[in-house]
Amino acid sequence: MADGGSPKASSASADAAKAARERLRAQMVRLADGDQTALEEVYQATRVKLFGICLRILGDRKEAEDALQDVYINLWQRADSYDPSRASPISWLATFARNRAIDRLRTGKVRGGAVPVEEAAPLADEAPLADSLLIDAEKNAQIHTCLDTLDDRTAMHIRSAFFDGYTYAELAERADVPLGTMKSWIRRGLQRLRACLEASE
Repeated sequence: MADGGSPKASSASADAAKAARERLRAQMVRLADGDQTALEEVYQATRVKLFGICLRILGDRKEAEDALQDVYINLWQRADSYDPSRASPISWLATFARNRAIDRLRTGKVRGGAVPVEEAAPLADEAPLADSLLIDAEKNAQIHTCLDTLDDRTAMHIRSAFFDGYTYAELAERADVPLGTMKSWIRRGLQRLRACLEASE
């Protein structure tokens, strides 16, 4: 019976993911230099993930599409603010998209279905911690290994929050627990994750 995948398959998957990250990093550098072709490449590589983040915050497909357009317009204007030595490209772009979506919430013009600003904002507030973990992962390729050392519940919530764009309120509702409990679970999980990453250096 299969045991969930061979080491060779896992290694190939990790190599492919690393290659994709490096390709996106190079595209972001070209974009910062004013390369319009790079903008299209970044769009094709990231639009699905960033749209998902905008949609979960705004709760409306049309609003999310408008927010996504704002993301890439602003990205073209501000790409030179991306520092590849400080953040992985996808974590920086995810934070960028969250902030644009939250900006739209703060205008008060978003239709029903959006999460309240006070519920969306804490996720953005946690972004520097998440980004630092992702930066470490870029350097030592241990992020997924360390996530696997966490209990399944905590690992799932961290992936949902920082890779899929769910807010803490959405995760708490899905798990049927108080918001404060969800925040505590994720905070403790991030502390263990960071300790694992630091130990692997």
